[in-house]
Amino acid sequence: MTEMTKYPPGMFSWVELATSDWNAARDYYRSLFGWTANPMPMGPPDVPPYVMLERNGKEVGALYENKNIPPNWLSYVTVENVDDSAKKAKDLGAKALQEPFDVMDVGRMATIQDPQGARLALWQARKHIGARVRDEINTLCWNELMSTDVEASQKFYQSLFDWKLKITPGYTEVHVGEQPAGGLMQIGPEMHGMPSHWQPYFMVDDCDGMLRMAQSLGTREFFGPMDIEKVGRFAVLHDPQGAAFSLIAMNPSHGA
Repeated sequence: MTEMTKYPPGMFSWVELATSDWNAARDYYRSLFGWTANPMPMGPPDVPPYVMLERNGKEVGALYENKNIPPNWLSYVTVENVDDSAKKAKDLGAKALQEPFDVMDVGRMATIQDPQGARLALWQARKHIGARVRDEINTLCWNELMSTDVEASQKFYQSLFDWKLKITPGYTEVHVGEQPAGGLMQIGPEMHGMPSHWQPYFMVDDCDGMLRMAQSLGTREFFGPMDIEKVGRFAVLHDPQGAAFSLIAMNPSHGA
């Protein structure tokens, strides 16, 4: 198990699902990934809870109900100082969707929209570092930006997080120090006006088998599976409420 005790600044550390039906989403991901769900009350009994998602007792992400926005997975990046990073993001052309605020005593966060329109959360850890386990089967292993202008995204995020970028034709790898962490990709004209967005990848041992399971659980929209040369086999899918995420089975010779 790849247990985490701290995340370096610039690293993806958490993913959070906003969904239109928290009970249905909980059951779907619990069945698909074998996660357990730990609901945390957010007020009176009629207020939907904030649900911690766990694998072997270790937090891997969370979900909550919000019927006012399309279902989506939000990616979080750890920063040293949320206030400074949020100001820098705005100076670089981002919008502040949520100005920095304290999340009780567990951390401080802000939500931004980059100049191309993709949403991202900034996280300054206190009691909660983020995911306690990642980069293993049925946990987060990668975060990928689909961008309407990948060159502009490269400049924005390199300036904001000091990421090291490995740019190759068709794909940009994000490195935090020496650690691969995610990627940036241009949205092509064949993608029918898709907006810029960040999307999580969850590592699985059998991409085809997991996709079949997801279909049996209610997934109707998906792309793939497809092979990535020397890396693995992946699929992009939507859960029954419509939130997009990806599965990837890594080649034995390739780490996350």
